[in-house]
Amino acid sequence: MDLNSSDSQPKSENKADVPFQPHVPAERSIAELTVKAVALGAVLATIMCAANAYLGLYAGMTVSASIPAAVISMGILRGLLRRGTILENNIVQTIASAGESLAAGIIFTIPALVIAGVWTQFKFWPVTLVAIFGGLLGVVFMIPLRRTLIVEEKQLIYPEGVACAEVLEVGEKGGSGVGYVFSALGFGLLFKLLISGLAIIKGTVEGAVRVGRTILYNGSDMSVALLGVGYIVGFNIALLVFIGGALAWLVGIPLLGLARGLELASSPLDGAWHMWETEIRYMGIGAMVVGGIWSIIKIRHGIATGLREALFGYRGSHAGGLLPRTEQNLSRRLILLLLTLTVIPIFILYGNLTGSANIGLVAGLAMVISAFFFVAVSSYIVGLVGSSNNPVSGMTICTVLFASALLLLFGMSGNSGILATLGVAGVVCCAACTAGDVSQDLKTGYLLGATPRKQQLAQVVGVIVPAVVIAPTLALLHSAYGIGTGGPESLKAPQATLFASLVKTIFTGQALPWAMMTIGATVGIILIFLDEALRTRGSSFRAHIMPVAVGIYLPLSLSEPILLGGLISLVVGKLASRKGAEAAKEAQHRGTLLSSGLIAGEAIMGIILAGLIVSKVKLPIKILESDIISLFMFVIVILLLGWISLKGRK
Repeated sequence: MDLNSSDSQPKSENKADVPFQPHVPAERSIAELTVKAVALGAVLATIMCAANAYLGLYAGMTVSASIPAAVISMGILRGLLRRGTILENNIVQTIASAGESLAAGIIFTIPALVIAGVWTQFKFWPVTLVAIFGGLLGVVFMIPLRRTLIVEEKQLIYPEGVACAEVLEVGEKGGSGVGYVFSALGFGLLFKLLISGLAIIKGTVEGAVRVGRTILYNGSDMSVALLGVGYIVGFNIALLVFIGGALAWLVGIPLLGLARGLELASSPLDGAWHMWETEIRYMGIGAMVVGGIWSIIKIRHGIATGLREALFGYRGSHAGGLLPRTEQNLSRRLILLLLTLTVIPIFILYGNLTGSANIGLVAGLAMVISAFFFVAVSSYIVGLVGSSNNPVSGMTICTVLFASALLLLFGMSGNSGILATLGVAGVVCCAACTAGDVSQDLKTGYLLGATPRKQQLAQVVGVIVPAVVIAPTLALLHSAYGIGTGGPESLKAPQATLFASLVKTIFTGQALPWAMMTIGATVGIILIFLDEALRTRGSSFRAHIMPVAVGIYLPLSLSEPILLGGLISLVVGKLASRKGAEAAKEAQHRGTLLSSGLIAGEAIMGIILAGLIVSKVKLPIKILESDIISLFMFVIVILLLGWISLKGRK
């Protein structure tokens, strides 16, 4: 999930009689794709990639890196170095955010190979190449859609792109906020150290009790990162995630307990987790499939327009220089070269991985077709409803089903079929995530007056550089905590766990709880009708399917701090709005920066501690671990996040 913090176009675009003027006019040329901007962007992309890999495996979602990267860039280029243009800062955030989106595409899919038992460890070159090829496809396939989706389709607001442009424009006038990011980052580092390094604060406060023939469970992770996630995605999405968790844990488990009794467990807590892991969470698959199909149906006309533009209407940089600077894309020749350098090697990669040239060819074709289609879907959806509601999981499930059916027709089965299918899913997921990020970044660039060609080159850098850290990060985290192993300290990797179960069922004949998937699909259909009713009434609150599906296959202990973060965002917005719209906007911006810092701090410390654990340092060092103290410290963090967001600091 990504930040969704703006709901309107710039005023100049909404008035038909006032032509749109970017921040930097097309006829003016200032420093943009410079060495220092690329270097800083690459460093931030690598850090954001590793941090979001941890967050995605832990919480099943990621957050946008654009705004914190833009703020850090302004603080370094304009604050420390006393130089740097608004377009250089835009290049930095463009590269940095690419690392975040790439991490999301990989951690939702590739860990399924280890969870399914096809791989025993994360292999560096296959993981790196899948990330690079998927990311490049997302960039290359999005470029022909730029003018239609970013410039001409006025209904597509690209909220994250608009918000980032506003942040950069404020920074150009002297504002910043880098202190909030780094202060919160330090606090996140310390809090995670107290949990996983010194065990003064418990990671999770939870409990379950027997009530007759069933079980009642409740619990919450003491995670400042999840608070930050909830704040960034906002109250609407945070509540929907919690509703999904409540359906699974507070409704589904008690009802299943009544139907099955308690023979499954030696304790109520074990029983609750067992029922969720083996049956209840599969409702999320049904809901995601329905959500993905419905998303495609809803935007079918926009997809058709985008595909026509991609195939027949591409406008790139003109050899004679007739196009203005702000309309110059990468040339057709370079796009075809990138496409060739991506597609041909991936046929070879799949052939080597599976040991069959035929499988490599079939998997490669499935990958190209799916990636081309879902890049258009992703680019359109994020413009319409923001990246928070981009149904990447639903798209990936559709890809898994399509690739599986194709491979089964060619007689594929067992581990070869699983490997080929998840390889396709990994590339397509990376392409869809990257395309959504490219769309938001190009919207930011359009508003600022950036050169699209230079942003597109920056995206290529942002894909290739951080890709090399993904496999080592996954290997480190798996060695230290375990990924999807079900252990007490294991990273849940919810999407990857579900994809592993799905492909194992398809290629090995194992059984899935189809009844639970049907219930989840029914929940998804009900949400569609409810959301359409809310949309018709013009309600600001919506009932999107994907956040509910995410909540179903997340532990409830993760959903509750996300809800608390969303509540903080709601309260801060309501209280600050009493002083006017500008005060509310400033308060939400401070909260976003603080939340981004908390997320990055906890994730970075998690990776540092993983390195210590792998180095044979015995962690955590158990000192206290009190439920009361843990809850008290967490409440302090909640109050601080709300107070500083609302009041600022002197």
